[in-house]
Order: sequence, then C-alpha cells, then structure tokens
Amino acid sequence: MSQPAASGHQPSRLHVVTGAGPVGWTVAEQLAAAGHRVRLLTRSGSGPAHPLVERVSIDVSEPARLGEAFQGAAAVFHCIHGSRYNAEVWARELPAAELNVLAAAGAAGAVVVFPESLYSYSTPENIMTEDSPRKAQGGKRGVRTALLAARAASPTATVSMVAGDFFGPRVRNSHAGERMVRPVAAGRPMQVIGRADQPHSFTYVPDLAAAMIAAADRPQVWNRVWHAPTGPALTQREIAGAFARAAGARAPRVTGVPGWAVRAMGVFSPDMRDLAETLYQFEHPFVMDSTASQAALGLTPTPLHEAAAATVAWWGDGGR
Repeated sequence: MSQPAASGHQPSRLHVVTGAGPVGWTVAEQLAAAGHRVRLLTRSGSGPAHPLVERVSIDVSEPARLGEAFQGAAAVFHCIHGSRYNAEVWARELPAAELNVLAAAGAAGAVVVFPESLYSYSTPENIMTEDSPRKAQGGKRGVRTALLAARAASPTATVSMVAGDFFGPRVRNSHAGERMVRPVAAGRPMQVIGRADQPHSFTYVPDLAAAMIAAADRPQVWNRVWHAPTGPALTQREIAGAFARAAGARAPRVTGVPGWAVRAMGVFSPDMRDLAETLYQFEHPFVMDSTASQAALGLTPTPLHEAAAATVAWWGDGGR
C-alpha cells in the first residue's frame, strides 16, 4: 500500500499546507507523523492538533501575508477548494489564489504541489493516462484546464497530482463520501447519479497525500502532471458494497438516477445543474491509469478492503 513518502526530507525543513479539507488535513498529518514541521494555513486556523503542526489563520487571497508564511519552506501543498461547487465561483476564486501561491512559493524557493482532478481530460471515453490530452473547455472543466496551463507557464516549480473521485476518512462531499458511506454502513438502500454499473476511478485520499509528499521530495518528477496511486476502477455499486462489507452490513441495494432526471432537476436547482455538468463521468466508463506514477514514486494503492475499513471506521467514530 502507499505509505507517506516523506522520509527523504530533512526534518528541520518546513512544509506549508494551504487548506484543511480532507486532502490538506491528511497531507499535514502524514508529514507530521514522519517528523516534519508543518505550517497549516486556513482562514479559520483549523487543522490537526499535533506538536509539529503550526496552525495559522491566513487567507491565501492576501498575497502580502504569504511571503512571511512561506519563508523557509521546502514545499507548499496547495489544497484549497472553491467556496462552492460552481464554475463561476471557481473562475473567480481559484486562479487568483493559485497565482498568489505560485509567486510567494517561487520567492521562497519552494515547489508547489497541487491535488488535481480528471476534469480537464478532453477524451475521457478513453483510459486516462498522464499523456492523455487535457484540453477540455467550458464550465468547471475549462477552469481546471486553465489552472493547469497557468501552472505550466509559471517559473515556480510545480507538481499536479491527479486523483479520481475521493473516498476515505474526512471525505464528506464526494460521490463515495458521506452520502454513500452512511446509508450502506447502516444497511439502507441508496441512489447514485447516472448508472450504478459503469466503471469509475475512485482514489483513496491517504494515497493521494502520500503521492503528493513523495513528489515534493523528487525534483526529477517536478513540472508535470502525475496520477495518484489508484486501484482498479469500480462501479458505484461495487464501492458501496465494499463499504457495506467493511461495516458488516448486508449488500446494499444501489439504484441510479437517470441522467435525464438529474438534468430536469437542474432546471430548478442550481446545485443539481452543477452536478449535471459531470454526468458524463457516471453514464459511461471513466477510468484513469496510475502505473507510470506508481513506478516513478515507488508507491501502490492501498488495497480496497483496507481503505474501505479505514473509511467506515472513521465514520463509526463519529466523523472526527
């Protein structure tokens, strides 16, 4: 399975993490567990309580404060998200924040490692590899394409670590997050968008975090896009079944909400309209391959039964 790949770092070097969502939190935890100093930047000052984690209340949209926060950093893990799952919000918030981070990290001599999605891939009907075209336009897909282009144009060293849909501890707002884990662990039926029987790539967040840390420590892999270690594609019914088995629950009844119904609801609901934009990912196979990055980073995905057990256990502890 993937392990935190921070052992090559010098313990005296500082690592900065922006954002304490499931990715930022997990990156900070893994770095601290390996004995590294972490400065975690969030608006609220939240994050894991650990003697090696310094939690600082900073808004990354304020460039004047980033210079001091990044001083002495070996790497910056930029893990913030838009305040809403909406293309206009993403376009308004994310590019400016990334430019601020890239400029401040460049001045500090730090590499910036980004978690990235599969949205920019322009031929998702094919198995997606690091060499697949990333030229998607329009909506949230176009925003991600533009962000990748800006990183490539920046003089600051970067790594973009692409993941499929998230699952794992702390993952709430995901197709395999709270809306799936809670009902199937309780033995209840559930509905998924699109088709329940199409293969889809799901990435375990601790594997994504481990890959981001490993890449930060290897200059030879910088300035390109990599794929986080991700297991074989699963249908939504299969990953729900894995959570049920981990919880000792009966096999769940999983039904799909047809795309036409999601689109119809989008006429009246902005949230459903935003969701409908990604229906192509759940009506047809949506599969990524991570073999190249696994070889480059020396990592493998956590076996599904272990990842599902850890996910269910976190929810069983009350989601804390």
